[in-house]
Amino acid sequence: MTAPLSKPRPLGRTGVTLFPLGLGCMGMSEFYGPRDDAQSRATLERALALGVTLFDTADVYGFGDNETLLAPFLKAHRASVLLATKFGILRDRSDPAKRGVDGSPAYVRAACDASLKRLGVDTIDLYYQHRVDPKVPIEDTVGAMAELVKAGKVRWLGLSEAGAETLRRAHRVHPITALQTEYSLWSREPEDGLLALCRELGISFVAYSPLGRGFLTGQIRRFEDLAPDDYRRHSPRFQGENFQKNLGLVERIQALAAAKKCTPAQLALAWVLQRDDGVLPIPGTKRVATLEENLGALEVGLSPAELAQLDQLAPKGVAAGERYPAAMMGSVNR
Repeated sequence: MTAPLSKPRPLGRTGVTLFPLGLGCMGMSEFYGPRDDAQSRATLERALALGVTLFDTADVYGFGDNETLLAPFLKAHRASVLLATKFGILRDRSDPAKRGVDGSPAYVRAACDASLKRLGVDTIDLYYQHRVDPKVPIEDTVGAMAELVKAGKVRWLGLSEAGAETLRRAHRVHPITALQTEYSLWSREPEDGLLALCRELGISFVAYSPLGRGFLTGQIRRFEDLAPDDYRRHSPRFQGENFQKNLGLVERIQALAAAKKCTPAQLALAWVLQRDDGVLPIPGTKRVATLEENLGALEVGLSPAELAQLDQLAPKGVAAGERYPAAMMGSVNR
């Protein structure tokens, strides 16, 4: 049996170590049902009290509202928080489903200044390009991001959903500290070279949606369990026959979790944590109880036999349906 997973993990080659689970803040402001700012603030405080150090947001979450939500928390605890935010996805309030991408140097500078103002901070610790802009050479975008480092507005740089060649090119311009990409028992594409490249270059791999947007927890049993405005209603994996097929995977995870005397969420997170000690998962939640359940994954050790069993239960490509609707998949750099 492996030891508990609570050992701090390095942030790239910065010399900084982090609590092994971060907190994704997106759902506090949008996408996963009604928001409750008081509940979210309590969750932020509880996360910090339990040792969480990495807090992840973006300018596009709630049209900036998520960054604004974090501002009072950061004012009270700035020295204890490693703050990550992102830029690059464009949205229109009149059509929230519409998406664009901008990686131009001018936009990089303007977006950073706007985030700093909303967050109420002088410096962003980890600044990601949220999606690669195919119209702008990655060298130009990262060059502009590097200027933010020189100006003291940003400490370290990251990319989100960038392919291997893009990551290599970016890293030649300025050291990339973290790559953020979806990774879970039903989204294992990073194992096809991306995790190995991150190890080679000394880049932390930040795993978002490590619980399959909540599906792997076993709490979503019917499409109707999703709120009318829940983003997941438009996700291929949550629709029709795909939903039913994916329930079969969840039921297999639930059975193994029951045998381990842990929850499905804890099992799924423990799997991500044990796949690679350079991975930093950032499960998101707006609820204290869910946060505490997720952190319980740090006490779940998986034996080699159990890891092998999970490989059989959830092989690469096991999920039915794409990760995003077609239009959004088009913005994923591969």
